[in-house]
Amino acid sequence: MRLAVLRALDGHEHSTADDVVRTVRDDLGSVSVQAVYDCLHALTGAGLLRRMEPAGHPARYERRVGDNHHHVVCRGCGAVADVDCVVGEAPCLMPGDTHGFTLDLAEVTFWGLCPACATGPAPAR
Repeated sequence: MRLAVLRALDGHEHSTADDVVRTVRDDLGSVSVQAVYDCLHALTGAGLLRRMEPAGHPARYERRVGDNHHHVVCRGCGAVADVDCVVGEAPCLMPGDTHGFTLDLAEVTFWGLCPACATGPAPAR
């Protein structure tokens, strides 16, 4: 099952759990939604997947792990793309006061309109 979940994310980065369920069912046949969620959770915990959850959108999963990249999300259609860290080592951003925390990651989500939405009708708000 875990291999099927990993295969489901090959070439389908930023997939929702529902996307993964559909792909795994196409691959293996009948599987429970809970089994796929359990695999996603275990693979994320093991560092084999990365989970990101843009505000107002479902969580998405990707196989790109081990680097400090960020994401851009389209306000129109919800498309997500990777944005490489533009400056320095992880974390890319350092707050003025860490409050004593040892920082190892900065998550930044850029928001805007993808090319298709930017040239189409304005998104409903």
